[in-house]
Order: sequence, then C-alpha cells, then structure tokens
Amino acid sequence: MKLGALIPLVIFICTVAVLAAGLDHDPRLVPSPLIDHPAPAFSLPDLFEPNHTVASESVNRGVILVNVWASWCSGCRVEHSQLIDLAVTHAIPILGIDYKDNRSDALRWLKQHGNPYTRVAYDRVGNVGIDFGVYGVPETYVIDQNGIIRYKHTGPITDSVVKQHILPLVDALRAGYSNDV
Repeated sequence: MKLGALIPLVIFICTVAVLAAGLDHDPRLVPSPLIDHPAPAFSLPDLFEPNHTVASESVNRGVILVNVWASWCSGCRVEHSQLIDLAVTHAIPILGIDYKDNRSDALRWLKQHGNPYTRVAYDRVGNVGIDFGVYGVPETYVIDQNGIIRYKHTGPITDSVVKQHILPLVDALRAGYSNDV
C-alpha cells in the first residue's frame, strides 16, 4: 500500500479524535479570567426607580449572588424558580442585572414571575455585562465579602448547581475559608 493512500485515513482518524474529545466538554463551563479577581465596578440605573442608581460600592459587602438576566431570555425562565427559592429561604442576597432589555418588558416579567432580587440594575446597553465577561444570559456569579468573584455559572442554574456548588461555596465564604475555595 502506498503512503499517499494512508493520508486520507490519517486525516479522518484525527478528525474523529478531535470531535470525540469535544463531546466530553460541557459548553456551560466557560472559564472566566475574573475568578479570584475583583468584580467590576459599576453604576447603573435602578430598574424600578430610574432616577436612583445601583452602584457596586453600594451593594451589600457580604457574600452576594449576581445574576445577569433578561426578559427575552428563555434560560432565565428555566432558572427563575431556583432564584425564587434562594430568595424565599434568604440563603443569599441576589443582585439582578437586567441585560440589554426593554425596561417595561423586564418590569412586566418580574411582576408575572416574581422578583427574587434585592436590587435590580438596568444595563440597557450591556456595558456592565461586557465588564463581567458575559457570553450570554443567564450568567450567575458568587462574589465574596471583599468584592472578589469566586464562582461563575454560565446558563440556567439548576437545583443541583445550587446544592453542589453555590450553597457550599457561600457557606465556606461566610465561615471565613475563602482562601480554601
């Protein structure tokens, strides 16, 4: 057999190997260069009171969940019950950032589905989302008491994400073990 006849076979095998390796990768696990770095500073209008601002320095300096969402986002609808559960149990304060949305649509959406957020910043243009490195909504971040991003989840959070990742991390951060997480 000639060497030239083996080239297509080698290319085919390499292509299959690359594609098979991609099947093991979870597309929601998008690494963030902001993990273990300060959360971006921001100042945005309050969704409910446009004459007031929601600024990063005015946000509770305890451990907080930041959820970037929009009324047009189908994944946001999927995760919303998890956010409501966290709010009802007071497990962690949740700051919402309404991303590239129409204000009236966002207000109507929260009225219809419930508001789990302690505050909602209105990021109409999406600049703060860009600063956070948002790839697409929903995205959720755990920020520690020093304003450091400790966790990022891309896509809808689920019950298992809350129980396996978010709540244990929140407990560890509140207990003062932030150097170990």
